Amino acid sequence: MKILVTGGAGYIGSHTCVELLNAGFDVFVLDNLSNSKTESLRRVEIITGKPVTFVQGDVRDRECLKAIFKAHEITAVIHFAGLKAVGESCEQPLNYYDNNVYGSIVLAQEMEKANIKKLVFSSSATVYKESAVQPLTEDMPLGTTNPYGASKLMVEDIFRDLEVADKLNNHSLPWSITLLRYFNPVGAHESGLIGEDPNGVPNNLMPFISQVAIGKLGQLSIFGDDYPTIDGTGVRDYIHVVDLAKGHVKAVQAMLNGLTGVNAINLGSGQGLSVLQLVEAFESENNIAIKRKIVGRRAGDIAEYFGSAKKAKKLINWQTELDVNAMVRDSWYWQSKNPNGYE
Repeated sequence: MKILVTGGAGYIGSHTCVELLNAGFDVFVLDNLSNSKTESLRRVEIITGKPVTFVQGDVRDRECLKAIFKAHEITAVIHFAGLKAVGESCEQPLNYYDNNVYGSIVLAQEMEKANIKKLVFSSSATVYKESAVQPLTEDMPLGTTNPYGASKLMVEDIFRDLEVADKLNNHSLPWSITLLRYFNPVGAHESGLIGEDPNGVPNNLMPFISQVAIGKLGQLSIFGDDYPTIDGTGVRDYIHVVDLAKGHVKAVQAMLNGLTGVNAINLGSGQGLSVLQLVEAFESENNIAIKRKIVGRRAGDIAEYFGSAKKAKKLINWQTELDVNAMVRDSWYWQSKNPNGYE
């Protein structure tokens, strides 16, 4: 069975390609390489010993999608393609709605025309409203504070509406759409061949820590140490990218085994870890001191944020397997072997 992975050359996409190939699927990647490199896919082939079919193209390009669906027997689609930086989305909202929302609409339309109705969507925990109740569960209120999160929630709503309309029209083949809401992916493949390779200064904590460790960045700024948490720093739900990748494979397998409808599922560890705890785990596991300083809180940050993974266990038989030590060890192994990423 062949799976189309949009955005498959990116951080999470490349790791998911590895797990799909290991699970016996054929993989077809569509990526415009706006925030990724084909070198990641070459290394996926080295890790697995299996080929990846690649086309450089944009998910908003109807003719490109038509050609792929006509020439290849695609069983299901995993949709990663989209922009993903919260700060940038506030500066360039139209780009985010164009890429993330319009791109998803075009993809769904062309899938429907090709009678391909199994879709895994890369959503985000940013779709949840701020809540004092933790962990977050899939039935909690939704709402966002930035264009990135809004684009993810819009696409979720579009897919829910699509499935309702499909039922009203009594189509013989129903849609099966899994909305995977994930928290904070970190880590890298244990081989050190693929990992997170952000453009410019990293937006995320783990690659920032790694780049301080290797000397590319001077020090880590920790935003606030006066939150009502275990050590005063913000608490988040970190998940190893390999566990996350396996969650996408589990979602595809569940749909192939009869899971229908639209199902929102958290992918997270089910527990929180503070910024200092993550930094100290990195230092301890890798025997490296991380230069850091405490600075003021960032606007919009909250004290803690983590999700329940019970629904994932029930619906797609998924749970995390890799702990924080594996996260920090694999992150450093990737960074130390690839100080300049895929360059």
